[in-house]
Order: sequence, then C-alpha cells, then structure tokens
Amino acid sequence: EVCDRVECISGVEGVPLSTQWGPQGYFYPIQIAQYGLSHYSKNLTERPPHVEVYETAGDGNGNGDGNGDGNGAWTVPKGCSLATVWDKSRLSAVKQFSCPETSEGVSLELNNGRDFIISFDLKFLTNGSVSVVLETTEKNQLFTVHYVSNTQLIALRDRDIFYGIGARTAWSTLTRDLLTDLRKGVGLSNTKAVKQTKIMPKRVLRLVAKGRGFLDNVTISATAHMAAFFAASRWLLRNQDERGGWPIMVTRKLGEGFKSLDPGWYSAMAQGQAMSTLVRAYLLTKEPAFLGAALRATAPYKLPAERRGVKAVFMNRHDWYEEYPTSPSSFVLNGFMYSLIGLYDLKETAGEKLGKEARLLYERGMESLKAMLPLYDTGSGTVYDLRHFMLGTAPNLARWDYHTTHINQLQLLATIDDAPIFKEFVKRWKSYLRGGRAKHN
Repeated sequence: EVCDRVECISGVEGVPLSTQWGPQGYFYPIQIAQYGLSHYSKNLTERPPHVEVYETAGDGNGNGDGNGDGNGAWTVPKGCSLATVWDKSRLSAVKQFSCPETSEGVSLELNNGRDFIISFDLKFLTNGSVSVVLETTEKNQLFTVHYVSNTQLIALRDRDIFYGIGARTAWSTLTRDLLTDLRKGVGLSNTKAVKQTKIMPKRVLRLVAKGRGFLDNVTISATAHMAAFFAASRWLLRNQDERGGWPIMVTRKLGEGFKSLDPGWYSAMAQGQAMSTLVRAYLLTKEPAFLGAALRATAPYKLPAERRGVKAVFMNRHDWYEEYPTSPSSFVLNGFMYSLIGLYDLKETAGEKLGKEARLLYERGMESLKAMLPLYDTGSGTVYDLRHFMLGTAPNLARWDYHTTHINQLQLLATIDDAPIFKEFVKRWKSYLRGGRAKHN
C-alpha cells in the first residue's frame, strides 16, 4: 500500500485504489486480493503486535482514570458534551459525543511515539469527523488527518489531510495506518519540495471528534493485518458481479498487435487470487457467503474471451486461463499459475462434491502447464508470455523479478504435484539467476 501504484487506501472501502494503468484511480481486484493475502501472510509470520488501549468506556481492562477505561484522558471544551452511555446492541458502554462542527471538538490524549495504526469503533448520528493530530519529522510540524462522514476520496489543504469514510450511521470499526495516510496525503502536494521530503509521523498526539455520535475501543498498535485482510475479503464479497467475476474497469493495452481490452474485462489472475482470499476468509469465519463467492468465481474460467470469459486454448489442445483475455490470446505465465493456485485452494476447501468443478478446471490447467512450460524457457531466462508465437514478434523476456516469480510459483506447485518437470525447471531457472546458460550446439 505504500507503493506508487496505490493512490491511497479508500476510507469508505478500506482497500487500495490503484493508479497502475490510469491516473484517475480505480479499484483493481488483483491488487485488492494481493493486499488481503499479503496481510494474511504477515499475520501468520509476525509476532502479535502490542496494542495500547486508550478508551473502552469503562468496560475494558484498561487502567481507568475516572474518565473511562483506557490510558487516555479526554478534554471537553465549552459547548461540547461527552458522556458514557450503555449501548444495547453492543451490550457495552460507549462514549457519546456532541460537538458543533465549528468547535474544536472533544479530544482524547494519545501521545504515542511508538506505533501508528489507529483503530476505533464509530457510529455517527449526524455528519461528523474523527481527526488524528500527528507530530511529524518535518521540522516538528503538526499534520492532522481528518476522517470525515462524506465520500471524498482524499484531499490535502496545507497541513490537513482529509479522507471520506462514508456516513457510518451504523456501528463499524475504522482501522487506519497513519503512516500511509500521512504519506499519501502529502504526496498530493503540488510543491516539489514537500513531495520530495520523506515525511514520517513521529508521535500520535490526540484524537478529536466532532458532530454527534458514539466512539468505543480506541487503540493504537504496530500492525492490524487481519483488519486489512477482512477489508479485502468483504470488498470482494460486495463487488462480485452476476457472472461470478470482478470486472476490471479500466482499458488495458497489452502491446502492439493485441486488441485493447475495454473496461469490464475479467482476469483469471483476479479470479484465482480472489478465490485464494475468499476461502481463507471462509476457513476463519465459517461464513458460507465467502465460500459461495469463491465457488461462483469459477464461471469465467469456462467461457472463452469472446464471450467475456478468461479461457483460451493453445494449438486447439491445451486449456489456458488468461490473465489478460486478449485477441489473439497472450498466454501470460505468472497470471495463469496464480489462477491455478486459486482453483487448488478452492477445491481443497470446498471438498469432493462442491469442489468438483474447481478440481476439473485445475486438473485441465495443470496438464496444460506441464505440456507448455518448455515454451517459456529461453535457455538463459524465461518469457513473460507467448506473443512471439501468437504475433510472430520478438519474445517478451521476463524481467528478473518476474523470472523469480515464475520460480516461486513453480516451487509452490511442486509441493502439491510431484511431477518431475516442476523440480527440473525450478533447478534450471534458478541457475539462470546465477548466470547459467543452456548448452549450445
């Protein structure tokens, strides 16, 4: 999410907005699934973070200061009110605030110089905002990140950064990475000097609430991987269309000789990585909606590109699932392998009966992969796709990071299929990274 291809993490959706192929910013299903999967993996490999609790409205185990449980003290200026009330729907005490938008708002002291992921439960009764004041590395300047009850994506005014988070008139949890939010906001600046500074948060000073609403469970932690994973999973659930796909709403031109893909195209890589995300969400929550969405996601695998599917057939023999369902077919290798990994995750999770279709698609795809892998080997590296065969142009050599991805994907597939070809190709392709070459005649 810190990379340049991400405009920001949407305050309404909680997932990244891409600028990879268009400056206007759009939701790119592959990036959203990868955002979810990357946080899922980090949650498995990293130690659980320290979580500092600032407010639980007297029903938590923080060290209350007569001001609600937690480590933070509230300041209530004139004309504002703050009360602890019982919320029947949550069966817990919560903080109710009421502050005119023109006031300075009620504020909760945080004073944390260690971690920068803030999380709180929120419900607005009127338009309002929750803002976080940051001390930064920029000559100790204060920046304020405002989370506002509108749908504006992101804005910057001097040292104020704004993210729309939607109306939030029902209880929901907002989890934000203040480092990312600060950096993306400052990145909007038109002045080069500001843009180039590597501005960082130094300390989270306080949280400020305005409008009328309720707050609970204000915490700061080093990471919140599962919040990001579930934001991605639930986005996939909400945005799957009636054809089982996640349409990509931006034009994609793969290269000279390929017809452009018009907005609304599907990608086998998006379908596969979405399946991998959704089955993990299902295994954690046992919510049938996640598994149902993953099962519906197989539909585009069965339709050819001309019928808005992702299936291509190589030499009238080998079924292939296209990352870019171009005309003519492009046979991108890494996207195909991701699509197979998704089918594998789905068939293993869904079981014999429900997973039958995923299993057949997976088996057919694996046969194609074993037959076609040699076509991607240049003797000194790999090709990204088969355009040299389909268009008769020069081969599209894979950059080293893609070559490494090919190796990693094959290594993974070798753990679930013991066909010797996978181990042989991993060994040879790894040797190319060290300058190895195939023998010449």
